[in-house]
Amino acid sequence: MIKRAIYPGTFDPVTLGHIDIVRRGLELFQELIVGIAENPKKKPLFSLKERKEMFIESL
Repeated sequence: MIKRAIYPGTFDPVTLGHIDIVRRGLELFQELIVGIAENPKKKPLFSLKERKEMFIESL
């Protein structure tokens, strides 16, 4: 059985704390899904594409 986790958030911007949680999650779970969302009540600093790229570059 695969141990999976989901880590949702807006990550606007991606912080070192977010990256730390992802790294720790990868040690505990075989699969970690990071869900990057939008908050319609806030004006984003970065687009979804930019936030995704920031996460990928940080890992």
